[in-house]
Amino acid sequence: MASGIVLNELLSIPTIKLNLAGRDRDGVLEELVDLIPRVEENFEMRNKLLRALHEREQLHSTGIGDGVALPHARNALVGLVDKPVIVFGRHAKGIPYGAIDGKPAQLFFLLIAPTVTEHLGVLARVSRVLRDAKLRQVLLTVDKPEKALALIREAETKLYS
Repeated sequence: MASGIVLNELLSIPTIKLNLAGRDRDGVLEELVDLIPRVEENFEMRNKLLRALHEREQLHSTGIGDGVALPHARNALVGLVDKPVIVFGRHAKGIPYGAIDGKPAQLFFLLIAPTVTEHLGVLARVSRVLRDAKLRQVLLTVDKPEKALALIREAETKLYS
C-alpha cells in the first residue's frame, strides 16, 4: 500500500508548473488538470475530472493550511489514469482556498489515483512530506521543475529512510 508509493516516481517534469496564473480556485484547478498526461487532450475526461474536483471542494476545502492545497477527487477515478499521478503547481501570489488558517494557497499538489487504496496512500504520503516547513519554504522560491523534483525526493528520502 503506502509503503510502495514514492512521490518522486509519481511526479515528473511535465507535471510541474511553477507559474500558475489562475485568478481563483477554478482557474488553478483547470491549469493543474491540463498538466495530467492524456487528460488535456480528452475533453470528456477533463470535464469529468474537473467536476469531481469541484464536488470535492464543495464538501470541504482541500486547502490544508500553511499555503498548501491538495486538490483531489473524493473517490478514485477508475479509468482516468492507470497509475497514480501527482501534479505540482505554484502560484506566486496565492489564491484564497478556504484553508482553516485563512492563508491563501500557493503550493498545489493535485492527486489522481485509479484505486481508493492508492488514492489514500498518495494523499497520506504527500501530507506527511509537506509537514516539513523548510521544504514548503524552498518550494516557494525554486526556479526550475527539476529542482522542485529533487527537493521533494530529498525530503521524502530523509523522512522514509
